[in-house]
Amino acid sequence: MSSGTSELAWFKSSYSGSEGDSCVEIAIAEQAVHVRDSKDVTHPSFAVGREGWGQFVRFASKR
Repeated sequence: MSSGTSELAWFKSSYSGSEGDSCVEIAIAEQAVHVRDSKDVTHPSFAVGREGWGQFVRFASKR
């Protein structure tokens, strides 16, 4: 896990299935949105700038 991410408030999408597979968790920080694999939270997370995250969400919502 990335240094300093353990204190973040992680959550799954409301679109996540009850099976718990194929899901990511995000945590919103002041300067970035952190993303990690919900199936194995010991793997490193990555961070995306808030503007980049907004662009991704707008793109994904059109699909």
